Amino acid sequence: MNHNHPEVIVVVGEILFDRINGKKHLGGAPFNFAYHLLRLDFPVRFISRIGNDANGEEILKRLKALQFPAADIQVDPDYKTGTVHVEVDRAGIPQFDIATPAAYDHIEFIKKSHLPRLNSAACLYFGSLVQRSPKGRFHIQQFLHHMPLSGTCLYDINLRPGCYTDEVIKESLNHATILKLNLDELKICKQIFAPKTKTETETTTTTETNTFVRQLMDRFNIARVVLTKGAGGSNLYNKNNMYQSNPSPVKTMADSIGAGDAFAAMFCACTLKKWEPKPSLLAASLFASRICEINGAIPESPAFYAPYIKMIHKKVLYETG
Repeated sequence: MNHNHPEVIVVVGEILFDRINGKKHLGGAPFNFAYHLLRLDFPVRFISRIGNDANGEEILKRLKALQFPAADIQVDPDYKTGTVHVEVDRAGIPQFDIATPAAYDHIEFIKKSHLPRLNSAACLYFGSLVQRSPKGRFHIQQFLHHMPLSGTCLYDINLRPGCYTDEVIKESLNHATILKLNLDELKICKQIFAPKTKTETETTTTTETNTFVRQLMDRFNIARVVLTKGAGGSNLYNKNNMYQSNPSPVKTMADSIGAGDAFAAMFCACTLKKWEPKPSLLAASLFASRICEINGAIPESPAFYAPYIKMIHKKVLYETG
């Protein structure tokens, strides 16, 4: 069942095991994003790298069971499959302890196989974590440099402590046509691009936020910025306007792991299907809230996605679940 999505979404980045309460969950923001879009019936090419180890073998087995294509996943002879130890607090908010180094730090851009992927891509998704090593940064930038100018580059900034540099952010923003970030990441970007010229209070006004986002868009020629604000909802900025959405209610919070990835995936789906800005935000918020109601980042049952496939195809927003 494919609802006429002729162009591929190329996703490059980490796949790993999140260890949550002693249990292993498939994870990594790029994998979560790719998994959602595949389940939403979009053609996806997911490019990553695992170790030649037991965790790598287990990932491949799980992907096969999930019918998730692994043809573009490289196997590293020297570095281990990535792992993250996740602690979830009482509010469902995760803290991450990310193992380093990992195989995904060494994803290679292979021109012969990857250039055709990019030439037929409607969108290239990438983040920051996979650029934390000099080699990772070099190869991800190769993907970006070879992406056709007509395509969309979605930079889900995903800043993890100790796993980014100012230079990586600047280089990545130079290629981004869509930027997705949260309030903490916005604060970091302000520290990089708008150093304090006066004593700054802890609170930032909406006007100051809007002004800074506009400056960022102008400086890097970014077409759209999506800002997620947790309980404050989300904003979407394009060249002419700013749109706002309240968060969709979470009926029973399990955890917020992968909520941002779900938001990004649904927003990307709606954008590629040419939805209007405000309904795109609302759909992304709804989908992210539903992910908060399950343990971990991805629902393994395809039935979870059925109403969303219908919603995207018909361009009709309605409550689900």
